[in-house]
Amino acid sequence: MFHLRVSDLESVTSGIASVFSGRQSRKSTSRTEKTMADGEEYRNPTEVQMSQLVLPCHTNQRGELSVGQLLKWIDTTACLSAERHAGCPCVTASMDDIYFEHTIRVGQVVNIKAKVNRAFNTSMEVGIQVASEDTCSEKQWSVCKALATFVAHRELSKVKLKQISPRTEEEKTEHSVAAERRRMRLVYADTIKDLLANCAIQYDLESRDCSHVVPAEKTRVESVELVLPPHANHQGNTFGGQIMAWMENVATIAASRLCRAHPTLKAIEMFHFRGPSQVGDRLVLKAIVNNAFKHSMEVGVCVEAYRQEAEAHRRHINSAFMTFVVLDPNDQPQMLPWIRPQPGDGERRYREASARRKIRLDRQVGAGWKYIVSCKQEEMPLSVPWDPSNQVYLSYNNISSLKMLAAKDNWALSSEINQVGLYTLEDDKYLSFHMEMLVNVDAAHAFLLLSDLRRRPEWDKHYRNVELVQQVDEDDAIYHVISPTLGADPKPQDFVILASRRKPCDHGDPYVIALRSVTLPTHPETPEYRRGETLCSGFCIWREGDQMTKVSYYNQATSGFLNYVTTNVAGLSLEFYNTFKACEKFLLDNRNDLAPSLQTL
Repeated sequence: MFHLRVSDLESVTSGIASVFSGRQSRKSTSRTEKTMADGEEYRNPTEVQMSQLVLPCHTNQRGELSVGQLLKWIDTTACLSAERHAGCPCVTASMDDIYFEHTIRVGQVVNIKAKVNRAFNTSMEVGIQVASEDTCSEKQWSVCKALATFVAHRELSKVKLKQISPRTEEEKTEHSVAAERRRMRLVYADTIKDLLANCAIQYDLESRDCSHVVPAEKTRVESVELVLPPHANHQGNTFGGQIMAWMENVATIAASRLCRAHPTLKAIEMFHFRGPSQVGDRLVLKAIVNNAFKHSMEVGVCVEAYRQEAEAHRRHINSAFMTFVVLDPNDQPQMLPWIRPQPGDGERRYREASARRKIRLDRQVGAGWKYIVSCKQEEMPLSVPWDPSNQVYLSYNNISSLKMLAAKDNWALSSEINQVGLYTLEDDKYLSFHMEMLVNVDAAHAFLLLSDLRRRPEWDKHYRNVELVQQVDEDDAIYHVISPTLGADPKPQDFVILASRRKPCDHGDPYVIALRSVTLPTHPETPEYRRGETLCSGFCIWREGDQMTKVSYYNQATSGFLNYVTTNVAGLSLEFYNTFKACEKFLLDNRNDLAPSLQTL
């Protein structure tokens, strides 16, 4: 049942066309919430929009909008959104990875939209969308999306931010996943260290012209800027967007020294502001090409500040890594020369650049946003390869996928038996199921019991045997699950499952247990079993009272199962109901077993 195998659904007999006809929507009010009482379209109260006409003074040598100028506009829009929510001045703490999809030319319009996704104690995540518009042809293009973290700043008192109340499906999704993204930012440095320590980096040298080698020192750039009043924001600090623009300038110069051409900036990896600077500061910007791959290069940039020329100590203000390419007349990336790092720090930067490139590629293929939102089944396997060097992002993908599924608006109530509800959701090629019930147990206790899959056979007949293959860390484990034979299929199914769990980030957040299939070299497919796969499933557990917990189970079925689901869901509903009631009995029978473990939650 909990993996939606064909054998579990064969009792149902006709098509899927009217599964949702006449059903009651669990979130039917969400659609009406999108319009205001006076008939106007709903608009997020923190949303800020900016539109700018690109003039020649905003462009680079190719007649395209300078990325530095775009970063200024992005930072301004995001800051105004953050301050609208906080009600006080805010400063930029960081800007997450930005991938530029299109360039913008003179005469086009840049439209920037920013809104607060989630507020934590004193910081908040702001989501930014950038699009370009050709007013003559009325065409529009998506340019990039960005996520920025801002910190509320008040001189005389500590700021406690009010929480965001998401209303639309998009807002609920962003609000839910923001906590996981925050977790990723906090462990990013450790992820790089672990990758360098435990994984051999593969260097891309095929088809490279190794006879053309450029010493990394030839690309080094150092530039100083004096912070003047026009460079300051309304709080008197150096405008974050201005610092980012200066960083993009020196990075472009360093990249052009390697390729002897005009490079194009394709991605920026996390601006991290470590401290403020003020009017009168001297900012020293340093850039160097860390590594050159076949068609791209990484440039590292750092910013240091000092007040007076005689001042010996310089404050580290910011750092970032920028990826450049060189495009031919057909906009195809050209091959780059090989770079020779300097001994010592140069070799360290060279290795770290390779590690960051591996993380970028792994995120895009196995755990990136494109994969989470729009994975095409015919192009992407349901099971992703397990890679210890990328375990943080695979876990992130696992949790985020379940949170995004749970946040969807259009779940429809298919049946309800003794206060246990079965909801269904038809979405593109997937049919998802959601079970929900209230249980008289502590939420933390239910979380501990359900997150250990080795105890699953005690209540779920579809789990015959569960072996713990690897305890990855405190929150992630890999299991080999064997299911019994059912129906006419002579072979039992087996699954290799990554189980990821998360405690609540804030009051009102659920405990999360997410499951998805992975592939392991140690556990290949065997003739003895028929290998099954689960794309996205798991539990969200909410604390509803002192000893009352809402347990919700989600499962996303793929297109291979849709032909077996029908308008007559009675047999399927009963199957779900019986298993879920067995889960309730398991929780009640074992609610006093884990008292010592609960002290750690």
